[in-house]
Amino acid sequence: MTIKLLISAADNTVPITIQQRSSLAPADAFRLIMPIDLPTVFDTVWPFPGVRSVANQTESWDHTGPTRNPQFEDGSQADEQLTECVDGVSFAYQLTGFTNVLSRLAVGVRGEWNFNPDGDGTLIRWTYEFKPLPGRRWIIAGPFAPLWRRYMVVALDRMVQWSEAAVRGPVA
Repeated sequence: MTIKLLISAADNTVPITIQQRSSLAPADAFRLIMPIDLPTVFDTVWPFPGVRSVANQTESWDHTGPTRNPQFEDGSQADEQLTECVDGVSFAYQLTGFTNVLSRLAVGVRGEWNFNPDGDGTLIRWTYEFKPLPGRRWIIAGPFAPLWRRYMVVALDRMVQWSEAAVRGPVA
């Protein structure tokens, strides 16, 4: 399957990267986080809406190619496609077709997750790479970036907590 990638090496993008450690082995963290239920971890973090649901998912979210439409709590949505998948190591996706304010700021976004060995656990690194519309880079790189970073930090923390709890089981 050939996928038309949104971002190329020639693009002047705005990357926002965060990372967090997990006590899980890389393969376990990958196995739990990659297919995670978006509404479980993407809550509203002002000024961004949480994910209410996912519509139109074409296939299981475990290999290159599937598409879906995240539905946000403010009534907006986006088009998402899984563009890369290296089992147990990394995955990437692109988001386009935003129907919210992002439609006026960016052509789209490339998300990438990496699960790297870190002692007995994993260092999880998550990057959102924005491809700005002409003349909008300064907004994304300036006032938008710290707000989006905060949204990502909250979501990643919830993902790590959820995945570690899934392995540990219920606390007595």
